[in-house]
Amino acid sequence: MPKLKTHKGTAKRVKITGNGKVMVRKAGERHLLTDKSPKRKRSIKLEGSLIPAEAVMIKRLLPYGGGV
Repeated sequence: MPKLKTHKGTAKRVKITGNGKVMVRKAGERHLLTDKSPKRKRSIKLEGSLIPAEAVMIKRLLPYGGGV
């Protein structure tokens, strides 16, 4: 059976943890920061995990673990 190709665009944007969660960066940190509260900006900096239904789709694009 041939090797499967990793979707490189996805591999650059997500990380799969040791437990199998898919971690992604949150949107909204690039511009228009003056209108956002400091608390909101701090929470945007943290990575968030995807819901299981979306994680299944992402894992299909990363057959070998997503560059852990």
